Amino acid sequence: MQFNTPLIKGKLIKRYKRFLADVELETGELVTAHCPNTGAMTGCAEPGFEVWLSTSNNPKRKLAFTWELAIDQSGQWIGINTQNANKLVFEAIQSDKISELTGYDSCTSEVKYGEENSRIDFLLTGSERQNCFIEVKSVTLLDNAKLKSGIFPDAKTTRGAKHLRELAKIAKNGDRAIIFFCVQHTGIDTVSVAEKIDPVYAEEMQHAIAAGVEVMAYGCKISQEKLYINQRLKFIF
Repeated sequence: MQFNTPLIKGKLIKRYKRFLADVELETGELVTAHCPNTGAMTGCAEPGFEVWLSTSNNPKRKLAFTWELAIDQSGQWIGINTQNANKLVFEAIQSDKISELTGYDSCTSEVKYGEENSRIDFLLTGSERQNCFIEVKSVTLLDNAKLKSGIFPDAKTTRGAKHLRELAKIAKNGDRAIIFFCVQHTGIDTVSVAEKIDPVYAEEMQHAIAAGVEVMAYGCKISQEKLYINQRLKFIF
């Protein structure tokens, strides 16, 4: 995924009200950027972090800047924009970068499904393949207790638990159901469930895996020019 315009470098002053971040640009100018991440962002939004912003010329936008990337104190790149996770996975599927998801005829996004009024991120279909339902989650939380281990979720998520229940039903009915962890943190080598943060999600994950839901985790190459999925990571549960 190539950024449409060159990103602008700055230093994070603070993130607040979930959707706002104050950033000091290299010119010394202080700007407020949109933060496209509703999570806790633990370890991703420390004051003083080097950050990268995209810009928009849309006159209807209240904020011209969007916070895209950060670099932590260890020099690891972090993808702040959770909306990019779906773009990265779609791009990887279309270019056959994910071997487990090749051989399908079409890839459709935001398809209604399930009994709890859900929308699946991607539905893969093929004339000689079972339907494949894919739910994408962005992972950026580094578990400080375990070296290079990423955990999800970073806050309690009833929506995430619902998705696992829906996927479990899909798998039981004979179609493929996948929870796909898109890791937007270059310091993460493995992924696991944050049971202490959300025990309900951990329980639903256990039920989903038992029902036949597949779990995939892939890491990304990140720079101020582009992001792309580049490696399979180990999921530990």
